[in-house]
Amino acid sequence: MSLLWIPVTLIAAAAQTARNATQRSLTESIGTVGATQVRFLFGLPFALLFLQAVCLAEGRWPPQPGSTALLFTLAGALFQILATALMLTAMKSKSFSVTTAYIKTEPVLTACVGFALLGDPLTPLKIIAILIASAGVIAMSVKPDTLRAVLSDIRPALLGIIAGGCFGLSAVAFRGAILALPDGGFVIRATTILAAGLAIQTLLLLVYLLLFDRTALIRSFGVWRASLGAGFLGAFASQFWFLGFALTSAANVRTLALVEVFFAQALSRRLFNQQTSLSEYLGMALVVIGVGLLLLAATT
Repeated sequence: MSLLWIPVTLIAAAAQTARNATQRSLTESIGTVGATQVRFLFGLPFALLFLQAVCLAEGRWPPQPGSTALLFTLAGALFQILATALMLTAMKSKSFSVTTAYIKTEPVLTACVGFALLGDPLTPLKIIAILIASAGVIAMSVKPDTLRAVLSDIRPALLGIIAGGCFGLSAVAFRGAILALPDGGFVIRATTILAAGLAIQTLLLLVYLLLFDRTALIRSFGVWRASLGAGFLGAFASQFWFLGFALTSAANVRTLALVEVFFAQALSRRLFNQQTSLSEYLGMALVVIGVGLLLLAATT
């Protein structure tokens, strides 16, 4: 059980890469905000189905969240909405795989915030692992280009890094919500907070779209097949992310999740015809070393 978070995280990373690719394609037809809300609005029904299945399997009602759990859930929901919007904006002007690399600078902040707010342990080996893996994703974003080309990349780089920070804050907040629930095993705790978080996010985005961007909302229903696919992949990935947060620190989960860059590279080559540079290969090697050290720290 202590190492179950490893396969859980790998499944989540694979599903999230597929969801990101689907959402990216939707930005062209329904815009950034429209594509952002798809993972929540179309993901909520699947999250509720997951929760119903878990409750039936365990023969009980979901645990009732108190004020602490609700506040953590609200914070996680808001940070995740902001992070998703920033991520999709960055992807409009930058390589899918490189944007993913910018975002994956998040484990450093996740580790610090998790330690400060939740008391999640930080050993020297774990800190080294996180720094090496994060250096890997930064190396992946560096292009051997002219200064002008580098300067032109500042905006998507900043957007991606800020998105990564918001994803990290969201992960810590959701783990805090799961730990704050009064009772239940890790599966029903994780699934309860997932459903609650998606419900909050769906409500907020629906209100926003109805007030300011009804066209994007209507268009998302017009491409309902792609939207439903993105919603399912989002809910499926989130289910496993939350299971990981229930089992171990958010820093462990988000650092191992850096393997997502490999999935993103494969999708970039196959779907978007984007080539891999030498610096990206170097970065991937550092990610492998960092993740290897993390797993060593987790098993010793």
